[in-house]
Amino acid sequence: MKKFLALLALTVALSAPAWAATKTVTLSVPSMTCATCPITVREALSRVEGVIEAKVTWEPKEAVVTYDDTKTSPAALTQATENAGYPSTVKE
Repeated sequence: MKKFLALLALTVALSAPAWAATKTVTLSVPSMTCATCPITVREALSRVEGVIEAKVTWEPKEAVVTYDDTKTSPAALTQATENAGYPSTVKE
């Protein structure tokens, strides 16, 4: 019986999904030059799998992104803005 319970516990532990942690990062996007640029940046970020919310402002020129860290990363987010023509960096 003990072996069965140990095997059951091990099976449950290995088959359980990894718990996602919601994280938030702020990106500096200095290349936004007009009031419509944030729309393009927000749409680029929203297309990244794992992004929950992207708030992009022209002043200050930044994006605050909430994401699932099991599906994406800050590097993928900065790559998405760069691919849209707006290079960004992570603000510390």
